[in-house]
Amino acid sequence: MTSRKSVAALSAIVAVALSPLFAEAADPDALRQVVEGLCVPHEAADGNPAPCRLVDLADRYVVLKDLFGRTQYLVIATDAITGIESPALLANNARDYWQDAWGARRFVDESAGQAVPRDFIGLAINSVKGRTQNQLHIHIDCVKPEVVAALRLNEAGVGPSWQRLPFALSQHFYLAMRLEATDLSGVNPFRLLADGVPSAKADMGDQTLVVVGATFKDHRDGFYLLSDHASGSDIASGEELLDHSCAVLRQGAS
Repeated sequence: MTSRKSVAALSAIVAVALSPLFAEAADPDALRQVVEGLCVPHEAADGNPAPCRLVDLADRYVVLKDLFGRTQYLVIATDAITGIESPALLANNARDYWQDAWGARRFVDESAGQAVPRDFIGLAINSVKGRTQNQLHIHIDCVKPEVVAALRLNEAGVGPSWQRLPFALSQHFYLAMRLEATDLSGVNPFRLLADGVPSAKADMGDQTLVVVGATFKDHRDGFYLLSDHASGSDIASGEELLDHSCAVLRQGAS
């Protein structure tokens, strides 16, 4: 059994590793150490996933509360997958990590103390240049109010294939496509990006991918898929579209 001292030590490693203030000094294996050294063995030994909130041994992922923000969570693969650049994510039998992340939004609800509307929830994976950790993880949190408002206002201009938005989100111009689906079961956004954007498949490590829930004006449920490419000072960190203060719940989005 892992001691409380070990738990505290690894938690401290994660706190430093995930902090933007310590990005250059971050241990890129911190998340993997927590998953492999604490969450998975604890779940296997006695059904207690701590310090994770959930460990799914069968489907090979965990849910961990990020130390930054009241409502931010991470879905982390338990397999050795570094990130968006991994060919395993494009395989025919690839795990539905995005559906796992979408399902984990219930933890955001718990932390928020209310059910968060689907179009206020975003899932994001950063590029190699835009991340500090080399273990596949998807961020789950509220979306910035201005992002929610911009997507609602421009719904008619986003179709079922990738196209560049004519406006910036967090000062970057994203590609976007619309997906009509209640959830992400059987949907592989990694493959939609790799197959739908010229040159993306050969350059996945420089891509960032964000999935934002939507309820369209015709009342159908769906998602916006957003992607940016690292170039120059743009490190392609789609997490920039998320708001770890979850202001959208206080302000709404007009």
